Amino acid sequence: MPAIAYSACFNHPLPSGHRFPMLKYDLLYGQLLYENVFSPSDFFEPGEASDDTLLLTHTADWLHKLRHGTLSRQEERKTGFPYSPALVHREKVIMQGTVDAAFHALTAGYGANIAGGTHHAYAGSGEGFCLLNDMAVAANRLLHDGKAGQILILDLDVHQGNGTAKIFEHEPRVFTMSMHGRHNFPLHKETSDLDIPLEDGTGDKAYLHLLDRYLKTVLDRVQPDFMLYLCGADVLATDKLGRLGMSIAGARERDKTVFTECKRAGIPVAVSMGGGYSEDIRHITDAHANTFRLMADILG
Repeated sequence: MPAIAYSACFNHPLPSGHRFPMLKYDLLYGQLLYENVFSPSDFFEPGEASDDTLLLTHTADWLHKLRHGTLSRQEERKTGFPYSPALVHREKVIMQGTVDAAFHALTAGYGANIAGGTHHAYAGSGEGFCLLNDMAVAANRLLHDGKAGQILILDLDVHQGNGTAKIFEHEPRVFTMSMHGRHNFPLHKETSDLDIPLEDGTGDKAYLHLLDRYLKTVLDRVQPDFMLYLCGADVLATDKLGRLGMSIAGARERDKTVFTECKRAGIPVAVSMGGGYSEDIRHITDAHANTFRLMADILG
């Protein structure tokens, strides 16, 4: 049985300008149920990640600041969010959602989080609407508990997973691969184990060629026994922040390639959603729904 993390707190109200993208969590959940891709029993509501889990990745000082609201004005601005206890609660629930999805994938072959992809968070700071890093938290929990020996973090959001790359820069058991816009946020890129920078306007054909080429090579060379996959919908040409030229059909082929390769290699995978900022929220929802449809079809 699949396990997909979903919580009403994922759609936590935010100031004007942030609310619209957050609606996708509720819309995606409803769409997957409406289409009978998954049933209500396939979803679970995670609790908060414990300090024991978070401290495998994040510093005690940063967690203290989040708990007590003692971020400096500069630290708060860097996150992109005004601080609130509800926001921290939401972030901790997202962390546990990805951890639980990953552990479920160990037996079911896949799990997912209808949220997550908070790849800009560093060990001791937040950035780019990310307070904590769910990819890193889940990977470190798996490694600590001896549930994986070699992990691939495949980051196909349009923005580089800078926080993830920095956290694992000296950890050989985690291979970080990021395909992202060369000229997009963050201005300062970290060094992933494999970075594939894309020019503005990169379309379906070029993108899929690069993904097919490099993903197979990495899987064969690294031979991971687990994958964490960040499947941003901000690669679409309609995205306000993306600057790439991909269609919804192209993004669907991207996900098909990833899940087909996971099945070929026999690798369990945990999926987090990442970004998506198209003016028409139907584009965002459809692109994310395709990820879940394909996950069920190929890995179910």
